[in-house]
Amino acid sequence: MNEESFNELGLGENLLKVIEEMRFTEPTEIQKKAVPLVLKDKDVIGNSATGSGKTLAFSAGIIENSKRGLGVQALILTPTRELADQVAHSIKQFAKYYRLNIEEVYGGVSMGPQIRKVEHADIVVGTPGRILDHIEKRTLNLSKLKTLVLDEADRMVDMGFLPDVEKIINSCPKERQTLLFSATISQDINYISKKYMKSPVFVGVETYVDASKLKQIYYDIPLNQKFSLLVHLLKKERPGLVMVFCNTRRNADIVTRNLFRYGLKAVAIHGGLEQNRRSNIMKEFHAQSIGILVCTDVAARGLDIKNVSHIYNYDLPMNSADYIHRIGRTARAGKEGEAISLVSNRDYENFGKIKMDDSLKINDEKLPEFEQLTPNFSKEADERRGSGGGGRFGGNRSFGGRSGGSGGRFGGGSRGGSSGPRRFGGNREGSSRGGGRFGGSRDGGSSGSGRFGGERRGGERRSFGGRRFSR
Repeated sequence: MNEESFNELGLGENLLKVIEEMRFTEPTEIQKKAVPLVLKDKDVIGNSATGSGKTLAFSAGIIENSKRGLGVQALILTPTRELADQVAHSIKQFAKYYRLNIEEVYGGVSMGPQIRKVEHADIVVGTPGRILDHIEKRTLNLSKLKTLVLDEADRMVDMGFLPDVEKIINSCPKERQTLLFSATISQDINYISKKYMKSPVFVGVETYVDASKLKQIYYDIPLNQKFSLLVHLLKKERPGLVMVFCNTRRNADIVTRNLFRYGLKAVAIHGGLEQNRRSNIMKEFHAQSIGILVCTDVAARGLDIKNVSHIYNYDLPMNSADYIHRIGRTARAGKEGEAISLVSNRDYENFGKIKMDDSLKINDEKLPEFEQLTPNFSKEADERRGSGGGGRFGGNRSFGGRSGGSGGRFGGGSRGGSSGPRRFGGNREGSSRGGGRFGGSRDGGSSGSGRFGGERRGGERRSFGGRRFSR
């Protein structure tokens, strides 16, 4: 296919000119399916992942149908500031010859300059919280709105933005076009579509990650050796761009600081940083002046980061959907990639849930020989108080041991007077004892059992799969 394929979608001459300048050779699947519908003013539900070309898919119609100086005619909601920046930047590129005012609106920065910009905006891209602030302060007028876009709608729901999103929707004119794009279609997404969309046309595309080029492995590693293995792998592989995922801001900062101690140039990005700092970090990472990005899931969804060769799960996400979104940063556009999970006892429960997804082929990898390092976690540990358990990384300073009270994040039990983690056990709450290689009980006084553990809530047993991990 060539530029004529874009022409067949019904795009205007100026937009086709930009596409040619950006050297896009052919429309992606989501663009082929969605653009004609958007141009015809249809409501659309797009089921597609990041990197599939959905920004052009929904913005083409907005650009063609917007006129300068007529007020805010399109509003695009995104779950994160970084995605708002990225989407706004892309739309500005596509609208190069249309003289439209496109502004991004999100928290973490002063509202004053935003108020002045929004007053003259034709298209606004923003996060739900700050958009709602502007609506409530009456600094954002949506009376002229023609198109509302919910980008990464599933992520907005996951982050608890659904109430804000509904308030924003109810502030928009009822006669409008609504476009919803989501990597997964959940009950909440169906709820939004049924309540707020007009006979939406569903458009689904295949995943953009090339499974044949994505190698997925995991190491079953004692917790006190996890960081040492990470350093060994990072130095041995000599990869391109790397993303290391942690479940908390604190953990991301700890890992980053210690990677620096061992000669690895890494930087952390998470919601606790000032927006300008986050934006600068992403620019440096895109420019490949930083090789290792240690991040929370704020960076896992929405951001179109190219040339990522390796994904490391230092902490395991809670479910397979989040795991898939993380590893979707690599093995893209025909390039090879590798996803490596470092699984210790505190990750067994989450990993058991991930392994229940039969579409994932995660192979057990034999532990290599590596040097045991002594990372410095004392600063974080000293900030925590507790009886016996103490620091964030457990009952003692080497991530393990026995906690005689409330244990740390990686130490003994989470609550009560439970014993510290055994190699394949540990428990979460109450006074129960975990059994099973990949489980442990969660609530109450019951015992986990079996290789995957299992759990009991109110006497009801729930299994994590009933089969061994694939080897």
